[in-house]
Amino acid sequence: MHLHEYQAKRLFADYGLPVPAGAVLDAAENAAAVAGSLGGEAWVVKAQVHAGGRGKGGGVRLVRDVGTLEEAARRLLGSRLVTRQTGPDGLPVNAVLVEQTVEIAREIYFGMLVDRAQERITLMVSKSGGMNIEDVAARDPAAIITETVNPAVGLQGYQCRRLGFALGLAGKQVAAFTRLLSGAYRLMLDCDAGLVEINPLVVTGAGELLALDAKVDLDDNALFRHPALAGLRDAAQEDARESAARTHGLNYIRLDGNIACMVNGAGLAMATMDLIKLHGGEPANFLDVGGGATADRVAEAFKLILSDPRVEAILVNIFGGIVRCDLIAEGILQAIGEVAVTVPVVVRLEGTNAAQGLALIDRSGLAVQTADNLHEAADRVVAAAGGSSGS
Repeated sequence: MHLHEYQAKRLFADYGLPVPAGAVLDAAENAAAVAGSLGGEAWVVKAQVHAGGRGKGGGVRLVRDVGTLEEAARRLLGSRLVTRQTGPDGLPVNAVLVEQTVEIAREIYFGMLVDRAQERITLMVSKSGGMNIEDVAARDPAAIITETVNPAVGLQGYQCRRLGFALGLAGKQVAAFTRLLSGAYRLMLDCDAGLVEINPLVVTGAGELLALDAKVDLDDNALFRHPALAGLRDAAQEDARESAARTHGLNYIRLDGNIACMVNGAGLAMATMDLIKLHGGEPANFLDVGGGATADRVAEAFKLILSDPRVEAILVNIFGGIVRCDLIAEGILQAIGEVAVTVPVVVRLEGTNAAQGLALIDRSGLAVQTADNLHEAADRVVAAAGGSSGS
């Protein structure tokens, strides 16, 4: 789960990471009050969306008087910000973050993430702050300095100092940097975060460290332990279908193809998408209905994938272990009965009560094809979709 910048900075402050003075504005008419509470003569206005590249997309603006601040807030609030990460439709701006301006002497990069290959937390820093870190890594891999944390002992002071020295920090800055990294590490552990990133982390004109930006990603699977953090979710920033799927206990991710998949089990879903690609098609989604799928959940899943106008064919691939295939068949027929299905549907059932499930489908009289194995199912659904990706 992504957090907005202002939410991440509140967490930063709780863990002792230095952040600029700022306030959230959700109504332009409150601009004067916000400016008065912050003080100063100039402010930075930042659109709050779950995407990078906000500056290039017009979502970050420097203003030097209250009137311009109000005008900037009015222009951004209620708009949709388009950046290289949002797609052409952009994301809605329902709040802006207003911060005091800062005298910047240097910009550096800091990131901390769960490295799944090493099964440990890895810290990354670079002197090239304020830039797209992926571009920096591609252009000059040596510019990225890393430290990996042994979970048995935790983040060590010498690791923080080593990274600080590599960045050219000195004296009290190294001590401040060590405190910042230690706070970020505690935040990672306490909040079950997958990523904590500051880009840029600036050295001010006075030589102080300050988190000018903030990004925190939380592990969805751990949110049951953090109800307060779960309450920070902004569904308006998420794909509407993915949000709807979550309410029904479905795992759904939208993709760019035209063949929808409904599968039980993440591994089987990946294999199904691979076979669609192997047979010349393109999957339109990842959709796992789960091992304990019910007829109602399958019906909701079916309606969800049919709501995507790009879908030209649907492949249902169910292996009945915990779940019974006849219940899946009932859910398919229930969904078809409730939704006007105008695209071909191919069903492959295997496992518990598969024969009964296939018999239910055959007796329904509906235009649903069945397949004996996954290769046959993939071949049929790709042919039904015209053999092209539609993307």
